[in-house]
Amino acid sequence: MKERFVVCLENRECSVLETRKVYEVISDEEAEREGYLRVIDESGEDYLYPESYFVPVDVPHHAHGSLRSAK
Repeated sequence: MKERFVVCLENRECSVLETRKVYEVISDEEAEREGYLRVIDESGEDYLYPESYFVPVDVPHHAHGSLRSAK
């Protein structure tokens, strides 16, 4: 499975998201069809947020380990 990362551009009253921070996306096709992304936020858990809060970023493979959430 290809890892995906996004940058948060908006966090409308969402204290567990920091703008300008890179987040890991967990694949959830059903949520994405509805316009949401499943993102591991500052709580360390994955939750659904509007896709419009984020933009995708290309991260070199060697940096994935540094950005991946602790599991």
